[in-house]
Amino acid sequence: MKRVLVARLDSLGDVVLAGPAVRAVASSALPVLLTGPRGSAAAKLLPGVERVVEWDCPWIANPAPPATPRHLRRLERLVAGLHVEEAVILTSFHQSPLPLALELRLCGVQRITGLSEDYPGSLLNVRVTSRDIPWSVHEADRALAIAAAAGFTLPADDAGLPALGPTQPSGLRPDGDYVVVHPGADAPARAWPASNAEQLVELLAARGLQPVVTGGPGERALTARVAGDHGIDLGGRTPLPALVDVLAGARAVVVGNTGPAHLAAAVGTPVVSLFSPVVPAGVWAPRGAPVVVLGDQEAPCAATRARTCPVEGHPCLTRVGPAEALAAVESLLAEHSGVVA
Repeated sequence: MKRVLVARLDSLGDVVLAGPAVRAVASSALPVLLTGPRGSAAAKLLPGVERVVEWDCPWIANPAPPATPRHLRRLERLVAGLHVEEAVILTSFHQSPLPLALELRLCGVQRITGLSEDYPGSLLNVRVTSRDIPWSVHEADRALAIAAAAGFTLPADDAGLPALGPTQPSGLRPDGDYVVVHPGADAPARAWPASNAEQLVELLAARGLQPVVTGGPGERALTARVAGDHGIDLGGRTPLPALVDVLAGARAVVVGNTGPAHLAAAVGTPVVSLFSPVVPAGVWAPRGAPVVVLGDQEAPCAATRARTCPVEGHPCLTRVGPAEALAAVESLLAEHSGVVA
């Protein structure tokens, strides 16, 4: 089968949501996934990927690297070594495929598909627009539709949901039932207040559900505070495969609209999504497992794409109390396992 370059140069959650499109390409070709450094670890867990190539994109990454001739030549060398003749560029509504399409043309890629509202000239062989794929569709469906425009569709027995391949046991799962609380987010506007998460941990423990608190190496102070005396603090101890294993063993996960929410849903764990409406939940909510979305989706910050909340007091998430989050956890457990602790 031919190799096809699939580009999703974004973060962890974006790459997870691109998984069904990658599987569509894999149904008749060998997908080589081009992604950024924040998404490459997740890319390696996607079923169907032949190879992952990492490059930090100046027009997509945040913070963005300088667009120097040396940095762009590195991309050209990477692509030249792949020997691909076709590419499918996956982008969100606020991104353009055209800069990458130009680079791929310079590397000799002959057939390129992308979604572009701007006139692409000779840069795209297959151009789709928002008339073909409305901006209101879910991000996973948008990626699938771009792949379909290129001629790649899922097998009939594939439901088109995000999924991850198996990982090795981490040894970090506690005995018995547990609920993961992930208090951090990659932008302050998407984070639930730490005091609320701290109180939720206490409530979960009182209900007999062991709280497990996760976070990255830079979030150890946050996870220690939230875990307190009642939770197991795994802050900074879970590289991505270990985090996926811990999420997969949980009864439920309470998390903001950030990458681990998509990881949890992709392994089938129910998610309480504390979703800041800076991006629309209808487009970006976790998919692949039962999800309860909490947060005021009509708040003044809606659709601003702000990284720092523009509204004093961060009301869209601050007003979601620990008791409401606990009730959502219990609702998911009752509906999907028949047992409430």
